[in-house]
Amino acid sequence: MTSFKVLRENKKLIVFPILSGISIVLVIASFVTAMFASKGWDVEAINVGERNQPLYYFIIFCFYLVNYFIVVFFNMALIHCSRLYFQGEEVTIKKGLQFSMSRIPSIFAWAVFAATVGLILRIIQENVGALGKFITGLIGIVWSIATFFVVPIIAYENAGPLDAFKRSTKLMKEKWGQSLAANFSFGLIQFLGILVVAVPLFFAGSIIHPILGVALAFAGMMIVIAIISAAQTIFVSAVYHNITGDPVKQFTDQQIENLFETKR
Repeated sequence: MTSFKVLRENKKLIVFPILSGISIVLVIASFVTAMFASKGWDVEAINVGERNQPLYYFIIFCFYLVNYFIVVFFNMALIHCSRLYFQGEEVTIKKGLQFSMSRIPSIFAWAVFAATVGLILRIIQENVGALGKFITGLIGIVWSIATFFVVPIIAYENAGPLDAFKRSTKLMKEKWGQSLAANFSFGLIQFLGILVVAVPLFFAGSIIHPILGVALAFAGMMIVIAIISAAQTIFVSAVYHNITGDPVKQFTDQQIENLFETKR
């Protein structure tokens, strides 16, 4: 709730997840267009069972690489703007984008590292059957916890991808040890937000035309996702500053301590 309060006082910060979302949609569209164009726009010619494995995984890697780069680029801009706000300085979109531009080599290096991990998990998932899905599911949970602070670490500690991963993991272990049960869930809030916003919009639009209902529901869902994403990034920024000795007044030490509860 504190994160949402910060976002309400700096509504312009929602621009970053919106730009990120638009960029990802354009990337997906470009990959799909290129795939169909390579087959002469013949849908039936696209046969997954006869795909060229090396080329397929290369395309997957490129897709992961571009997406990780986009997400981290705009998240870093938002985190920097959050830091400016916490320090009482003027917050502008331009400052956030300029900061991310100055960290492009580090962002790209992390994107390569994360895309490589993602590709390895994809290969395991697709070639080891049900066991592969179970393994990648567990690794995915560990990965999300271990990389919790990666973006602010890349932004402010001038760390390479492997060092950023190690540093983020170390911060989690030092602060909360084996406490893996979180007392917060942006995913749950997002799910409830989509239900409250997108579903009514769908039915309201469907009264006029089903396509309008789908369009309104999609727009509502995107708005909810953008808001939750912005609040979550602000949250990560605040927690990072608090546990690295640069506390922000908006978040108390008690709030930070209670983020995770000891596993019983």
